This record gives sequence, C-alpha cells and structure tokens, in this order.
Amino acid sequence: MPLSADHTTARLAEYQANPDTGPKLLFFSGGTALNGFSQILKRYTHNSIHLVTPYDSGGSSAVLRKAFDMPAVGDLRSRMMALADASLAGHPEVTELFAYRLPTDESQSLLRVRVEAMQQRNNRRVQSIPEPVQSIICDFLNYFLESAPKDFDFRRASIGNLILAGGYLSHNRSLDPIALLFSRLVHVRGQVRTVTDECGELKVTTESGREIIGQHRMTGKESQPLNERIASLDLHLPQGSESHLADQERGWINSADLVVFPPGSFYSSILANLLPKGVGKAIMDNPASKVYVPNLGMDPEQFGMTLQEQIEQLERFIARDAGGVFQSRAERCIDILLTDSKLLSGIDAEFLTWLDKRGIQLLDVDLVNPKRTDCYDETKLAEALLSLA
Repeated sequence: MPLSADHTTARLAEYQANPDTGPKLLFFSGGTALNGFSQILKRYTHNSIHLVTPYDSGGSSAVLRKAFDMPAVGDLRSRMMALADASLAGHPEVTELFAYRLPTDESQSLLRVRVEAMQQRNNRRVQSIPEPVQSIICDFLNYFLESAPKDFDFRRASIGNLILAGGYLSHNRSLDPIALLFSRLVHVRGQVRTVTDECGELKVTTESGREIIGQHRMTGKESQPLNERIASLDLHLPQGSESHLADQERGWINSADLVVFPPGSFYSSILANLLPKGVGKAIMDNPASKVYVPNLGMDPEQFGMTLQEQIEQLERFIARDAGGVFQSRAERCIDILLTDSKLLSGIDAEFLTWLDKRGIQLLDVDLVNPKRTDCYDETKLAEALLSLA
C-alpha cells in the first residue's frame, strides 16, 4: 500500500542516500520506452530487475538474427547502458562505443574495415577504453568477425550489438554470462536479462484473420500500423519447440519486491515477455504487489482496446500457467492500477466499480509531465513506484 506523503519523502531520501540497499522493482519490458526512466531509477536503487524481450526483428537485431539464428540483443544492450554507472568508475567510454552505429552511405567492404580497425584497437573509441575491458571487447569483436557470413550487412549496425553477438557465440550461445560480464564491467545499477535465450518470432492474428509474423511488423514504427484489433499473440518457434523460463530468471521474478508492467508496446514488449512457459506461474508465486502502468499516448498495438480490456488481457496472459483461472486471491495478477486520471480517459464510475469487484486498487497520483501529455513524468513515476515497494 502507498505510504503517507511524509513517509514517502523519508523513504525516498533513504533510497537516494543508500541506493545499494534499494528495493527490487521488477519490470517486464522491451524497446527503449524505459531507458530514460531507468536513468532516474538508478539514483534510488541499484537492485532493480529488468526482463526484456529477445524477439526484436527489425534493424540491426534482424541482421544478426538472420546471420546467426540468435535472440535479439538490442533491448538488452540499451537497458544495460541506461543503467550503467555514468561516472568514470563505470567506464562511460564503453557506453559510448556500445551506442555507436556504423553509417549507411559507405560500401560493405569499408564498413567491415571499420569494425576490423576497432577489433585491432586502431580506433579512438576502443583505445580510450581501459584494460581489461578493452581486451574483452576486442576478443568478442574478433569472434564476431570470424563467424560473420561474407554477405553480412554492416549498414547501420550497432557496435554494441556486434560485441554482444560475439560474446554470445563464444559462450556456447548463451546470453546470461555476457549480460553478467558487461554488467560488472560497466557497473550496471541493477540486473538486466532477456526473459529467455531461445529464438522465436512473435506472431499476431488480427480480428479479420490476418497473421503477421515479426515484431517489427506489428508495432507501427517500421511498417504501417495494423489499424485493427489483435485477437491473439503467440511465439512462432521451430516445429516441436517450446519456450521455457530458465531457473535463473525465475529466481529474479521470485525475489522482486514489486512487479511492474510499465508503459510500452503492449503486445510486442509487455505481453511478449509472458509467452515462455513458467513466467506467469513465477509471477503468481511471488506475493509482492503487481502494478500496471498503462500507456498514455497512442499505442498502435492497443487499437480499439479499453483500459478494462487491457487489464483483462494482461491477467489472461499471466494466468495461462495456472490453466487460465485464478486459484486464490493471493494469486491476483494485478493488484494496483497506477496512473493519473487527468491524463488518461476511460476512468469512470462503471470502471471504478469493475476495479473494486476485481480487487484492484486505483492509485491515482500526480504524474503530469509539464513538457508532454502523452507520457508520464519519469521522476514522478519512479517515486510513485518506489513508494509501493
């Protein structure tokens, strides 16, 4: 339950003074929606947990997935860098290198030469990185270059993604060791993991029966918006394969002090994290409060959905591990709806009655962003969530 204003102020001051002992807020997300928020959150706690999707099928991640049949690493990279220590102790040079993208107006041979120069330490960005981090990065780039097919498309490639891909390939096609390694090297203030290491493509079926395979085809960012309701979301895997939550990621979920479903692409970021078997059960097994923070701006994936339908769909996905039904009140999927009713339509007397019957508390607080009405003020949102932990 939220604390009084005085207690909240005192607790936030305590968190800022001792972020190493801050609470474990768990976020299911993807993309870049929470990166700015994460930079604020790390001022209060160094123990947040971020499970991100490995299903991105656009941009640099798509090229790597095609070349190596691997999970997407772009969301993992961007969240780790958002949570990295920005001081000199955290190696900001690594953050700069990981954020660098190759140009699009040069030949493939010249672009490869650029990457080879980095691997051979003939590049200022690499030269500025101290040992042993520099050697590790160069080793991973070397592994990537030796493994890359001759027709690999280097245009607009994220150097950070190439480094993570080399690490993934050199560690028996496993992402967790690489995430742990770089988290330590750049002092990531929290834990960032993909919800699964397994490859897969997101597939949605719309109400008209259209089937769309590929995350980048459903977000409305790299292709035209769907402009109709999504009827189902599934994970498209090789025949006979299943996706399961690993024991380590289950442990992260079990340890959380607060479970948060934050703003972001509803199907391809939030619900996609719930597709591997075991995720929903792990969420329900944790007695901590579960909080839904709905989008304010237009999410093309939520075309035609009311706020009530969003909550129902979220609970439906979580409950699938329990046979689609709730076993007890202790297994509630959503406990708190956190938002600012001044910014969000659809909160009326009928909806409030529905929330009450569902056992969901509406926490209606000031989250106004003075610069934008389509997104929350990130500091206010972070402090509101921290008050619940």
